[in-house]
Amino acid sequence: MSIERNSLKWFFKTGIFLFLVLGWSWGGAAIFLNCSEPGWLKILCVTSFVALLPGVFFFCRSFFKAVLACLVFFMVLLFWWNSLQPSNNKDWALDVAKISHGEIIGDRLTMHNVRDFRYTDEDTFQEHWQTREYDLKKLQGLDIFLSYWASDDIAHLITSWDFGDDGHMAVSIETRKDKTQKYSAVKGFFKQYELSYVAADERDIVGLRTNFRKERVYFYRLVTPKGLPRALLEEYLLEMNRLVTTPEFYNAFSRNCATTANRHVETITKDGRFFPDWRLILSGHLDELLYEEGSLQNYTLSLAKLRQKSRIDLQMQKYDGDNFSKRLRELVVDSF
Repeated sequence: MSIERNSLKWFFKTGIFLFLVLGWSWGGAAIFLNCSEPGWLKILCVTSFVALLPGVFFFCRSFFKAVLACLVFFMVLLFWWNSLQPSNNKDWALDVAKISHGEIIGDRLTMHNVRDFRYTDEDTFQEHWQTREYDLKKLQGLDIFLSYWASDDIAHLITSWDFGDDGHMAVSIETRKDKTQKYSAVKGFFKQYELSYVAADERDIVGLRTNFRKERVYFYRLVTPKGLPRALLEEYLLEMNRLVTTPEFYNAFSRNCATTANRHVETITKDGRFFPDWRLILSGHLDELLYEEGSLQNYTLSLAKLRQKSRIDLQMQKYDGDNFSKRLRELVVDSF
C-alpha cells in the first residue's frame, strides 16, 4: 500500500509541476511579447520571471508551500495580463486603417468604410474606401470562402452576403495590425493584435488571395434557413459597430475568423455547443464540418469532389476583369 501511495503522490506532484511549467512558459512568452522596449528590459523581465519557478522550489522545503508561492506569483502575472487593454489609436497598416461599420433603416443597409483596393501586387495598391448601400429585400444567399495560406489544417474564412443586383458584400474577420507588425500565428495568442472586421468588395478581399498571394481558395454556397442570412448580417453589424468605440483583442484560439463567426451563428440560432468542434480551431477542416451538417450546397457529392469543383484560385488567376464576383460564380456553377 505504501508503494502505491508513494507512486500516486509522485504522479500527483509531477502533474502539478508540469502544469506550472506550462504556465511559466506561457507567462514568459507573454512578458517577452508585451514588455516595452528596450530589449535588455525584456530579457531582464523574462529571465527574472522564469527563474522564479526553480528558485521557489529550491528554497522552499515544502512542495505545497512552493506551489502556493508559485500560484501567488502567477496571480500577479494574470493581474498584469488583464491590465493590458486594446486600442483604436495606433498607426495602423493601410489595409485595416478604417473600421467598417453601418446601420440598417427599414430594409436599407448603409455600410461605411467598405474596402475596394486595386492591387498591383500584394503590397502595392490604390486605397479606396467606400460607403455602399444594399437593399435587404434583395438578400438572396450566403457564401463562404476558405483561403489556405499555411497548411491544409489552417484556412482563413471570409463570409459574403449576396444582394443580387446590389452585388456582394464580403466580411473578413482578421487581425488589425499596425504598420510595424506582420502576422504571426504564435503572437495571435498574446494580445499582439486588435480584432478587425473588414467589409470589402470580393475583388479586393478574395482577389488579393487568389491573384496576388496565390493562396488556395475555395468558394461554397451555404444552405441556410430562411431569415438566417439577414439575422447573421445584423449580428455581425452589432459587433462591427461596437468595435468603433470599444476595441477588442484578436485571439488565435477563441477570437479567430472561424470561432468568432461560429459565435455569431450560435447567438442567433441559440445552439451553443458545450464542447466546440475541433474544426473551428483547425479551420482548414471547416468545410468538412459544414458538409457533415448538410450546410453546403451540392453536398450530395462526396466532399473530395465538392472541394475539387469549388476551388477558384487557379481559374481566377487567368481573369483580371471587373466582374470578379460574377466570374467566380460562373466558374463554380459551370463545374457542376
